[in-house]
Amino acid sequence: MRARAGGMAALLLSPTLLVLGLVVGYPLLAAFRESLYRSGDELDADGFLVSGDRFVGLDNYADALGSRFWTAFGNTSFFTFTTVAIEVVVGTAMALVMHKVIRGRGLVRASILVPWAIPTAVSGLLWRWVFQSDGVANQVLGTDLLWTSDGWAAKVAVIIADTWKTAPFVGLLVLAGLQLIPAEVNEAARLDGASAWQRLWRVTLPLVKPALLVAVLFRLLDALRMFDLPFVLVGQQKGSVETLSMLAWSEANQVRYGPAAAYSVILFLYVVLIAFVFVKLLGADLLGERRKKEASV
Repeated sequence: MRARAGGMAALLLSPTLLVLGLVVGYPLLAAFRESLYRSGDELDADGFLVSGDRFVGLDNYADALGSRFWTAFGNTSFFTFTTVAIEVVVGTAMALVMHKVIRGRGLVRASILVPWAIPTAVSGLLWRWVFQSDGVANQVLGTDLLWTSDGWAAKVAVIIADTWKTAPFVGLLVLAGLQLIPAEVNEAARLDGASAWQRLWRVTLPLVKPALLVAVLFRLLDALRMFDLPFVLVGQQKGSVETLSMLAWSEANQVRYGPAAAYSVILFLYVVLIAFVFVKLLGADLLGERRKKEASV
């Protein structure tokens, strides 16, 4: 019976797997193949001019691991973990506010979700206007920082803009988890003498943990491929904000498709590693937990 159910599940999933194979698998294999070749005109070992695509093996990967790569790798990791940490705190606070508001609840939820609905490129242009030399940020703070030039100010500008843009996404998923918590649970904790802070840490957050883990995982995967926001807000080839995606784009824009594919493959492997570590360390492997329960029964 179980084997028959498994065969039926595989049959029903086969169209989806086929589409995923064509949409995800084929481009990935094509990118890996491209990373093993190099195009353009070069001199071979004998001094003769060689044109066209040439198989170079792992040379593109070896050449990619230079100082510019490690700077982009550090920026990608810094933006990912910093923005996700801030967005989890801000998004959870937003969810708590949206969950508690009674009057004008629809208006509050709509206004909080507006930044998330704005396209990232438009958001980058908006914040570029805010952070320009005579913009709102310098006028409010009374400073004359060049936010969109380079350096630490550019990093702060990207973090603020990304938090404003995507914290509502975290809040939306956490709000969905909050609405699944029965009101009687918090009421029972309150009657037992638990303070509001204790109810938050001992009751609300543990119960909303599955939704919060999904939100964090989605944001990690999204932030690791950050490209459009720093590209529009600060610009290309700025060492303080250049990410791996921007580095791959820069190589492809200069018709160096082999190195660009190598950067893309490295980024893909980094994303897979982060997702695997997150799932294993934070216990987000729901399918694995289900299998353990079925095996114990």
